[in-house]
Amino acid sequence: MEIKDASQVFAALSQETRLAALRLLIAAGPNGLPAGEIAVRLGLPGSTTSFHLSALERAGLTQSTRQSRQIVHAVRIMALRGLIGFLSETCCGGRPELCGDIARLLPDAAAEIANMVPAFNVLFLCTRNSARSIIAEAVLQRVGGDRFNAYSAGSEPASGPMPEVINRLRTLGHDVTRLHAKSWQEFMRPDAPRFDFVIALCDMLQGQQCPDFGTKAVTGAWPLPDPASFVGSDAERAQLLNELYASLRRRIEIFISLPFATLDRMALKARLDEIGDASTAAYARSR
Repeated sequence: MEIKDASQVFAALSQETRLAALRLLIAAGPNGLPAGEIAVRLGLPGSTTSFHLSALERAGLTQSTRQSRQIVHAVRIMALRGLIGFLSETCCGGRPELCGDIARLLPDAAAEIANMVPAFNVLFLCTRNSARSIIAEAVLQRVGGDRFNAYSAGSEPASGPMPEVINRLRTLGHDVTRLHAKSWQEFMRPDAPRFDFVIALCDMLQGQQCPDFGTKAVTGAWPLPDPASFVGSDAERAQLLNELYASLRRRIEIFISLPFATLDRMALKARLDEIGDASTAAYARSR
């Protein structure tokens, strides 16, 4: 970091509201916070909050991205590391190691590498883990190859997948031997896989909040109708199930083709939600 860059950072942080906002974003981690939530927590009007957030972003301390109808802001941890490095690089005659544990004040640089590369663990969530998430798990396991490991779970799991879902997947050539309904609690254990992506397939999990899978996971929402609520004749239900399968397959094929090596976490989060928004609109037009 150059001295002019450091002076811009200190100028941005010389205002107490900006310092408070930055502390909020540091606590929120790489997934960030919507601008509206930051305004509520700071007790400020939205326009005032936006003014201060813009100053932090111009100073290089934060980054923003549009996610659906919201602007989400996140701290740039590497910028903070750069600032601390700038302050300590001349410590003790050019021997910053004598400054003690200052380098441990922030996460390891390896943990903050912005871009992601496969193979990825992906968890699909819905309420009963009997249809949507089961289909998504089966599809990703097939089309993702060795680059993705697919899992699924539910907030209130059924006793098993819907038989018509399993029959349809089997007809389409999917391996259904490992597919079963399970609670997301299975993935909260210490020996559970660490997820890179957690994707919810319904608007709200029966009013429940998604569990915390740590700051590593990039989350997304791909809302789709629940097959359990489908009504109509057997032929109509079969058609609706085919459309659901096709919609999920389109989303997953777009997802696995993303340029993961060139997208940071915030951009990946935005792209995940864009996939959900676009596919939802396409599904609605087809009805």
